[in-house]
Amino acid sequence: MRSTLRLLANVKPRYLEPFAPTGLTGLFTHPSPRPTLIYLYSTTLQKLQMFPESSAYRQSVEALTRHRLQIIESQKPAGFDAWLERVRKTVGAEPERFTKLQRPDGGFTHAAAQQKDGSDDARGVEWDGEELTATTEGPARTPQQEAEWHNIMAEASETTEKAESDFYNEEMKWESEPALDADQISLIEQQIGAGLIEEVIQVAEAELKLVDELAKAKVWEELEEKPQPGQWSYFERGN
Repeated sequence: MRSTLRLLANVKPRYLEPFAPTGLTGLFTHPSPRPTLIYLYSTTLQKLQMFPESSAYRQSVEALTRHRLQIIESQKPAGFDAWLERVRKTVGAEPERFTKLQRPDGGFTHAAAQQKDGSDDARGVEWDGEELTATTEGPARTPQQEAEWHNIMAEASETTEKAESDFYNEEMKWESEPALDADQISLIEQQIGAGLIEEVIQVAEAELKLVDELAKAKVWEELEEKPQPGQWSYFERGN
C-alpha cells in the first residue's frame, strides 16, 4: 500500500525522484537502491563465512539474504549490459585500482551515487549521451535535503586515505549504474514483502552491523562462565 501511495504521488512516473518523500516521516527516496542492496547483501554473506556452518544464526540469515539478493539481481535496469561492458573496459585498463569494487561473481558494486564529473543526477547520463530529464512531478528538494545531497556527493568523491575503507580512495571517474524504473522497484517491494525498498535497505544495514558485532563477540563459542543448573529452565504450564 505504501509503494502504491508513493507512485500515485507522482504523475505517470518512470523513475522515482531521489530524496522525494516516500510517505514515511524522515525516510526519503534512495538514489541508488539496487547497487546499495547488492553491496550490503554481498558483504553480509561474506562476513557470515566467519561463523561455523552449524550456526543457526548463519543458516537463517544466509537463506534470507541469498533469497533477497536473488530478487534484487533479477531486476536489471535498462542499459545495464552496455553499462557493465563499459565498466569492464575501465577496470581492464587499471585492474589494481578497482579490486575493491569487484565481487567474487565477477560483478561490480559501487556505493557512490554520482559520477566524478560533478553531475548531481543519481540516474547518471542516458547511454546515448543525453542527460535524463525528470519524468515525475514530485516536489522539489527542500534546502535541508539539498544540503544532505551535497554532503553525500562530497563523501562519495573523498580522496583521503582510510585504514579500513571498502573502496579505492584515489580520485577516479566511475560511471553510476543505470537506475531501476518505478515499476521495477515496485515489483521488488512486492516480492520481498517488507515495505518500501528504503525500509529494506535499513534492515540490511542493521543486519550487517549485527553480523559484525556477533562475529566480534564469537557468539558460537562456549560460555566462559557456565550457567547454573536450572538457570535456563522456565515455568511451564501445570498438568
